[in-house]
Amino acid sequence: MRKKGLVLILVLTQMTIHLQSYSQENYGFPVQKSIKTGMIEGIYDTQTDVQKFLGIPYGQPPIGPLRWKAPLPAKNWDGIKETKAFGPRAIQAPVFGDMNFRSNGISEDCLYLNVWTPAKRNESGLPVLVYFYGGGFVAGDGSEPRYDGESMAQKGIVVVTVNYRLELFGFFAHPELSAETDYKGSGNYGLMDQNLALKWVRENISSFGGDPQKVTIAGESAGSISVSYQMASPLSKDLIAGAIGESGAGINPTLAPVKLEEAEKTGKEFAEKAGIFSLAELRKLSTEALYEIYQESGRFGFPVVIDGYFIPKTLPEIFEAKEQAQVPLLAGWNSAEIPGMAFMQGKPYTKEAFIQKVKEVYPENWEEVLALHPHETAQEVEQSATDLASDRFIAYSTWKWIDLHSKNSIQPVYRYLYSKLRPALRDPNLIPGLAGGTMERNGQEAPKAIGAPHACEIEYAMGNLSIVNDYAWEKEDYKVSEVFQNYFANFIKTGNPNGENLPLWEKIEVNSNSPSFINIDVETRLEKSTVEERYHFHDRFYGNTNK
Repeated sequence: MRKKGLVLILVLTQMTIHLQSYSQENYGFPVQKSIKTGMIEGIYDTQTDVQKFLGIPYGQPPIGPLRWKAPLPAKNWDGIKETKAFGPRAIQAPVFGDMNFRSNGISEDCLYLNVWTPAKRNESGLPVLVYFYGGGFVAGDGSEPRYDGESMAQKGIVVVTVNYRLELFGFFAHPELSAETDYKGSGNYGLMDQNLALKWVRENISSFGGDPQKVTIAGESAGSISVSYQMASPLSKDLIAGAIGESGAGINPTLAPVKLEEAEKTGKEFAEKAGIFSLAELRKLSTEALYEIYQESGRFGFPVVIDGYFIPKTLPEIFEAKEQAQVPLLAGWNSAEIPGMAFMQGKPYTKEAFIQKVKEVYPENWEEVLALHPHETAQEVEQSATDLASDRFIAYSTWKWIDLHSKNSIQPVYRYLYSKLRPALRDPNLIPGLAGGTMERNGQEAPKAIGAPHACEIEYAMGNLSIVNDYAWEKEDYKVSEVFQNYFANFIKTGNPNGENLPLWEKIEVNSNSPSFINIDVETRLEKSTVEERYHFHDRFYGNTNK
């Protein structure tokens, strides 16, 4: 009986996917727009009143002599270019088995973006959301269902998702690459792709009814880190009107930039270990060869670089000099970004084991860390280990970004904590994955969540529960999604998340020892932080403050 039930679930899931595809084809008609580079043709979905243009080229293919160079704008074309299917995603391995792509394969030729617009005939001046996907700068794609822009477009917003180069192809630095550039730096190509996409939006979004002066950028994990870098970059800061960050900022210890000399050394050593001693040789290699060399290296990407061009200094230095985009910021993190076992490293949730682990990790500060993290009972140890793992992974860097901007801008800053636990998976043979989706169980047992894990909030915030089919969504999930999405939509429209029928969300009070934040859960409520000393400690520990 259980097997029959599982088969029925799988059949119904496949029918749902098929019907969604059939709906787009059966209820849509072709629609054309003229942009700077030529005419494109997308689909006008009469069921949702949203026009979709998928796979629009915004940059020239970064292949051949353009491999490892700053991206160039797409060239003009003749005739009508069909933009009805997602373009290829960037070269990447299946690092996170839980990512779900709708894109047309994998290619170095990956500089494509997607637009969803609700604009009616002659309508203009709509707010714009540009969303960058996550994946640690080694994986991801703008076609994933959780990033789909249709639901947000139905809120009166023009939505753009962007593909950008990843890992070896997007962040590789090398002395010979630096010698080629006017600014004598290299790396950061994926971030420069995002910058080119923002320039494309500035030049073209009015064709879709969007206001080029009203562009909010957003993203989760590496996408959120991207937002922090775009805010800080002198190339991008004047192209945006607002910023949203979901878990992550490019601040030590979270994918922070390294000095150019270090990045060049890393790149040179990587190439030479593979027996390649010149840039010319590297550029002659096929995609296949480079992919395999990268896979054999065992690397997890390449670092962002202080290249003197896209990023001239560390983010704390840029923000403290008030050189970042002076725009409203909405940012936060999840209540259990990563399980406590990531900190305990196989040790049990006991007082003795926790003390031992804290002493190992913080040999000079262990007493202060223990004082900040309750650890008398197994439950307290699990919570404290989860807090430490999450802070060290991504929560602290997000806190620091919020803190920096609130102290160095007159613009409002809104902080959230996302706490909603997900419901059960429809398929008992699946378990949650680190990147927010699901993966085959294969004998594994996922630890029971004591809070909201990393990446689980995306489909709630973007209003996409109905097209993410892995979880058995319940009424309260849709309630949380409605609240979260409306906060996002209001912020994109006005720079303020507050609105009708929403709990009040106060902006951050500068230098407060107990700043306000909104706790997004089944019952969303405004709260005051009682854990700021945790972040002040890590601020000192990671060397991001002199205090």
